[in-house]
Amino acid sequence: MTAPTIAAGNGAAHADGWQAGTPHHQLIDQLRQQVAAQLAATGARLSGAEREQRVDELIAAALNEHARTQLADGRMPLDPPVEAQIAQAVRDALTGLGGLEPLLADPSITNIFINGPVVWCRHSDGTKSQMPAITSTADELVALVRDIAARAGADERRFDRGVPRVSVRLPDGSRLFATLLGRHPSVSIRRHTLLNVTLDDLARRHGAMDLGMRDLLTAMVLARKNVIICGGTDSGKTTFLRAMAKAIPEYERLITIEDTDELALDLDPSHPDCVALQAREPNIEGVGGVDQAELVRQALRMSPDRLVVGEARGGEVVALLNAMSQGNDGSLATIHTSSSRQAFSRLMTYAAQSAERLPFESSAPLVAGAVHFVVHLTWSVDGQRVVSSIREVLHSEGVEVISNEVFKPGPDRRAVPAAPLRTDTLDELVAAGFNPDAIPGW
Repeated sequence: MTAPTIAAGNGAAHADGWQAGTPHHQLIDQLRQQVAAQLAATGARLSGAEREQRVDELIAAALNEHARTQLADGRMPLDPPVEAQIAQAVRDALTGLGGLEPLLADPSITNIFINGPVVWCRHSDGTKSQMPAITSTADELVALVRDIAARAGADERRFDRGVPRVSVRLPDGSRLFATLLGRHPSVSIRRHTLLNVTLDDLARRHGAMDLGMRDLLTAMVLARKNVIICGGTDSGKTTFLRAMAKAIPEYERLITIEDTDELALDLDPSHPDCVALQAREPNIEGVGGVDQAELVRQALRMSPDRLVVGEARGGEVVALLNAMSQGNDGSLATIHTSSSRQAFSRLMTYAAQSAERLPFESSAPLVAGAVHFVVHLTWSVDGQRVVSSIREVLHSEGVEVISNEVFKPGPDRRAVPAAPLRTDTLDELVAAGFNPDAIPGW
């Protein structure tokens, strides 16, 4: 991927590096605290819509009181446009995502990185720009993250020195990760703008593959092949997994397993029988934690037709591979790798680190017996996320998983035909609707 174009932001900064707040920052903060205290004093448990309505009422009352105070002191009240901006800022802080709201409202922004007082945004065209700080102090940033985490879902999501990191799913499907383990609080937000994408969308609108490969991948799903989707950071693995899952027949029962809720397949009308399981951190006493390995074992008791693991990266690999080879064919998972071949060594390494401590001599045949295909994603020379390699798994020999790279990276890193599939595999894909003539020269 080519280096992004960088545009620096402007604005004065405090001596500690935090950018100066808005002209009405103190008033906004005062009103936020006042309204928050009034909400807490009611003690009522309000639904989302009820809370928003109550917040609007309290903000309006607080601004009216501020205007009366200004007039009583011989000062001019706020201009209506300014008052509206202040009201929106307070509303965002209490019912939305505070200073993150305008960034998340921009469809061109794909990633947001907050390094203390410095805010960077990566855009869909590959450019990168520095934006004004979203809070005036480190404490405000921590408070914002803590509030977002508290409202993210049913599970408790702490964020303090005792639990100095948190990962949550935002209302728009983006993933937020924050940590206190650096010089400043740090927040990373990965946007998921393609929540309802299909393989056809990725082929026709986003150039990730040609139509022949779209048909091949669709047939893999319909033929119930176990597929590992791999690639580097920000290569589009989650989006691609979501697109492949779109091809699963709607009558099938799916169980999704994730560390942080990102896939949201259970909210997709095309998957009416889907249960989304999410790992949970231990509480302050160190109990109650549930990792992905345990979730896979629990999922198998729920009679799934397929398992979908958002990201395999630890002890859950052994349970997942066992599930794939014991009747849950058609399962999908992603894994971080720099090449399609590396997926095998990464899976075996995770198996060696699991509770079972499998040596490579045992994990190689397990991988070979469970995984049918590996699909690798990367960035093309022209800056698009593309399929670069597809491997068909054949068998294992000693500590090696033997595979056939049926598509390899071309000059622009897009996958090109490299070798034919095994005859029996091709027959199965043809039976699932694939036409080999759709891929010229293969």
